[in-house]
Amino acid sequence: MVSACAVPAAPAAPAAPAAPQGKTKVVIYTAKENEEITEYLPVAEKALPDLDLEVLRLSTGDLTARLLAEKENPQADVIWGVAATSMMIFEKEGMLEPYAPAGVENILPAFKSPNDPPTWVGVDAYLTAFCVNTEKAKEFNLPTPASWKDLLDPVYEGHLVMPNPASSGTGFMFVSSVLQGLGEEEGWKYLADLDKNMAIYTKSGSKPCKLAAAGEYPIGISFAFVAAKLKKDGAPLEMVLPEEGSGYEVEANGLMKGTDVPDAAKRFLDWAVSDEALSMYAKYFAVVAKPGFPVPEGMPEDTADRLFPMDFQWSSTNRDRILEQWTSQFAVKTEE
Repeated sequence: MVSACAVPAAPAAPAAPAAPQGKTKVVIYTAKENEEITEYLPVAEKALPDLDLEVLRLSTGDLTARLLAEKENPQADVIWGVAATSMMIFEKEGMLEPYAPAGVENILPAFKSPNDPPTWVGVDAYLTAFCVNTEKAKEFNLPTPASWKDLLDPVYEGHLVMPNPASSGTGFMFVSSVLQGLGEEEGWKYLADLDKNMAIYTKSGSKPCKLAAAGEYPIGISFAFVAAKLKKDGAPLEMVLPEEGSGYEVEANGLMKGTDVPDAAKRFLDWAVSDEALSMYAKYFAVVAKPGFPVPEGMPEDTADRLFPMDFQWSSTNRDRILEQWTSQFAVKTEE
């Protein structure tokens, strides 16, 4: 079962339906895209037939806010595929139970918390990409941007779309990578100059690319796998990984402290880092938590070498401050 809803005003949540007879219900909160969940969930259910997997999907920012709101009365048993910067916040708040899933020794060190057992374990990484509608770019006589710097050209005024970082993990990843790459003084100046060219900010990380694919705007700042998928599906898109390097974020899993079904929750977390699961993540992500999987169609073989070196701890520690400043300066252009 998959559902999505708005962030609640209070921590309390209505009681969920009981699990089918003979099954143990596991409530999973995730920020993974619906297209992914649709593919992954049936495989997980087949591997774990005695579990009733109930999935709630929200964007990263909304899911982070919901989990923090529910801190004193947690409703989730498991977090699956949520930004490591958010997982570090939950870790600091004492919301996660350390757990080493089966096979964790095969996960790259950069994809898991340093403590033993780890508090969170990553599975894949998504990265910034520009989605350029080649037909619309030609119509408006727009050059294809190759870098972050190129996006400041006044020729792009009103033609750019990107996610709001307060609701979208992709948006926060982009803003954080700019601030880390340029330093805060120059980074905020860059974001102010970029805002002059921005048509709207979306609530979803994938929507800018989908809008570009549909021809509603020529260029969307989004993440790479959605660009590659839409292009494969026939959209007139060119995917650009910025030459300065693509900011990236690790998607991670964790066990909620206080879950009533720890054994069942741990079994799902074991499956979520299994080769079966990782092979499916690798269809969408060029960088997964264990080496040896092929790069998805449409992604460069050297994608891992194009990543901007992110400091996730800095992003997590400064998240609230960054979002408050960004919102006060730029959120007025966010879609309704």
